[in-house]
Amino acid sequence: MAAIFFVACLLLLDTRPTSAAFTTVTTVPDPEFVDQIGNITVSAGRNVKLSCSVKDLGPYKVAWMLFDKSAILTVQNHVITRNPRISVSHDKHRTWILHIKEVQEDDKGKYMCQINTATAKTQYGYLDVVVPPNIEDYQTSSDAIVREGANVTLTCKATGSPKPSISWKREDGSKISINKTLSMSEWKGETLEIMRISRLDMGVYLCIATNGVPPTVSKQIKVSVDFPPMLWIPHQLVGAPLGYAVTLECHTEAHPTSLNYWTREDGVMIHESNKYKTTSTPEKPSYKTHMTLTIYDLQDEDYGSYKCVAKNPRGETDGTIRLYKSTPPSTSPSPSTTELPKKDWELMAEMNNSVYGNPSSLTIHNEKNMKSGNKFQSNLSEIGKSEQKSSDPDRKRNYNWTPDSDVATSVATTGLLLVVALIATSIIR
Repeated sequence: MAAIFFVACLLLLDTRPTSAAFTTVTTVPDPEFVDQIGNITVSAGRNVKLSCSVKDLGPYKVAWMLFDKSAILTVQNHVITRNPRISVSHDKHRTWILHIKEVQEDDKGKYMCQINTATAKTQYGYLDVVVPPNIEDYQTSSDAIVREGANVTLTCKATGSPKPSISWKREDGSKISINKTLSMSEWKGETLEIMRISRLDMGVYLCIATNGVPPTVSKQIKVSVDFPPMLWIPHQLVGAPLGYAVTLECHTEAHPTSLNYWTREDGVMIHESNKYKTTSTPEKPSYKTHMTLTIYDLQDEDYGSYKCVAKNPRGETDGTIRLYKSTPPSTSPSPSTTELPKKDWELMAEMNNSVYGNPSSLTIHNEKNMKSGNKFQSNLSEIGKSEQKSSDPDRKRNYNWTPDSDVATSVATTGLLLVVALIATSIIR
């Protein structure tokens, strides 16, 4: 201090002539910020730059600070912090750029650019770091196996910034049964509770986490519902003739999947052979199975009772089908539908209670096809029309029959003769 005071005194006492009568004092303008830092939002893992532009910096210096943590990061071109992800650069003009590599959620906050004037000048910018959702496995439910009728609670936890929202859906698109009266396609919330769960609720549930930052993530949780086997038999009494083959069938429901087999009434298990063929075909939903037993070349000893049996760790059940001997089916030729030539028709009169004096109908048989039961009817008043229909109610085909004039005359004459004969007979009586 004494040395500084001594030098100052020498300067004040210096009376040497000056080169000018007046001394010109140059005023240096104070530095000023040119642009705002602004607020920046960036996804975690990306690189980010914060810019601070100053004009008329002069002899002063620019520093970057993390205001929330009162941490000096850089001064001019020097990095003060020990964070290896932070650096600083200058564009050799008036902008100082703070670089942050691989941004982390901890990097978010208020950043300050400061000029070290007598009264420090500062400006602020905010860095927001958004983080995609991430489901925390250790806090989220895993696959569950429960008994039918129990209550089930599934939990899903996720992290991210902003805080993710959680929703639940079924993978197959089915509705979620919350209870007996409430079902919905989507359930919102970290916890999903299903009351008195049933086999219909079995399947894969999706826990979905989203916060507006891609990507949306999900986790599969498989819910298995255990229950003892159940049987459904479409036909409990089946008939088949000797020498024929017959197939018996049962439908089962069970979880875990049941062991399925067939037995005779004495309990002896039936195995695959030239005589027997068995199948167990999975159906949808996955807890359903279709069982069949085919018996070839039926003999007398094959008739009787057969059992389909289903077993799993939760229980067992069986159902009985009785096979009896039936007569072989009879076969008959298919009805002819060909147009018949006129020489093959025989006309026979059919009278009913309302036919007196008015033969309203004729029954026309085909001689060649009488054994097959072909029968056609035609109204006398319509005999000249070309469209005739089969009297068989199961056949809706139209038959075209266009008689020539001789046939038409013959038909009309025959009808009149029959009427006259009936009237004459009644008079004689």
